[in-house]
Amino acid sequence: MNIYVGNLPLELTEDELRREFSVFGQVKSVSLINDKYTGSRQPRLYAFVEMDSKVEGEAAVFNLKGKEIGGRVIEVISALPLSDNKDKWFLNSKRVSRYHNKRQQGHQA
Repeated sequence: MNIYVGNLPLELTEDELRREFSVFGQVKSVSLINDKYTGSRQPRLYAFVEMDSKVEGEAAVFNLKGKEIGGRVIEVISALPLSDNKDKWFLNSKRVSRYHNKRQQGHQA
């Protein structure tokens, strides 16, 4: 299960965030993202945490939502999967369709 975690303190490390989530189960990965140049020009830190089990992930979301870390109340929500074979199939089918459309247009000309 993939989880979005927002409003994180800028000094937070991956290890610290991993410890927060590992209380609820096995953490597969933690990806911290630091957007220094958003529209507001204010630096912000958010993360995606991937957990092995949906049940463990849901427990983490439920229990960590609204928790204060480093003086900030964090936002924790279930996110879309990082990779999904259905999405890959969809993207490939679009490429194939585009290719066939171009070939058909070339034959008509």
